[in-house]
Amino acid sequence: MTWKVLVTGGAGFIGSHLVDALLGRGYTVTCIDNESANENEKFYWNPGAKNIKADIRDTATWDLYQGIDVVFHLAARSRIQPTVSSPSECFSVNVIGTQSVLEASRLAGVKRFIYSASSSYYGHASKPPFIESAPMGCATPYSLSKWQGEELCAFYTKLYGLPTVSLRYFNVYGPREPIKGQYAPVMGLFLRQKAEGVPMTIIGDGEQRRDFTHISDVVEANLQAMWAGLRDPKRIVGPINIGTGRNYSINQLADMIGGERVHLPERIGETRHTLANCQLANHLLCWEATVKLEDYIAKRVGTR
Repeated sequence: MTWKVLVTGGAGFIGSHLVDALLGRGYTVTCIDNESANENEKFYWNPGAKNIKADIRDTATWDLYQGIDVVFHLAARSRIQPTVSSPSECFSVNVIGTQSVLEASRLAGVKRFIYSASSSYYGHASKPPFIESAPMGCATPYSLSKWQGEELCAFYTKLYGLPTVSLRYFNVYGPREPIKGQYAPVMGLFLRQKAEGVPMTIIGDGEQRRDFTHISDVVEANLQAMWAGLRDPKRIVGPINIGTGRNYSINQLADMIGGERVHLPERIGETRHTLANCQLANHLLCWEATVKLEDYIAKRVGTR
């Protein structure tokens, strides 16, 4: 049997890698994306998928969910700082948009719904390493909207029986990562600055630490969540951390890449440290991260 899969945000950074992996495994894939992520230099539409340029909030897209077995919901406003100054679109896309995708999935009888959540849920409310039962510590519109998406998933599971799982990603990096603008994720930003021969811009003292997780490991976690959830949907419910269990300071990252650096003022709402406890992912999904940050950077900057 060939599973039919739908990916929202499937032309973006994480979504495009997931679409490629699904097609490579023989699945039939529908991709929805409206190309609204300003931080992306380009969008990655795989011609092997059924590609639809549309907004997830548009109910005209709901017919696309008919006959779909699994939905991966990645479409979102995903940069933290722009949501602080302009929260309305963030809540509209990340909350109203998520409810729209859930409702379309419910009406279509989707067998599995996998939601891309965020480690920003933890904020400053608990000490790392973070476990999934830690208290909510959302400190920005982005983090709050992503947590509300988790709650919507749990609600649709409880009330309507739609099998959902939320995967909390920790600082995803890798090929196709956003590199445009000052709010691009730090890995892509530093590599762009290195290539341009300009100083890397470090926010604050640079001693904030991040659990950097490679895109290939994140894709594999999604696939495992699909397979395990289809086998036992009542057991694989989440939220589930998707990280490495190891973190690095921004200064360490800059040292690995090499080059000049300048320090900029701290930003409101930024978490000091992120670090995942991945025992639940190990147990429920038989998953663990495999790519080492040092190896990836060495290949990118040509030191190996």
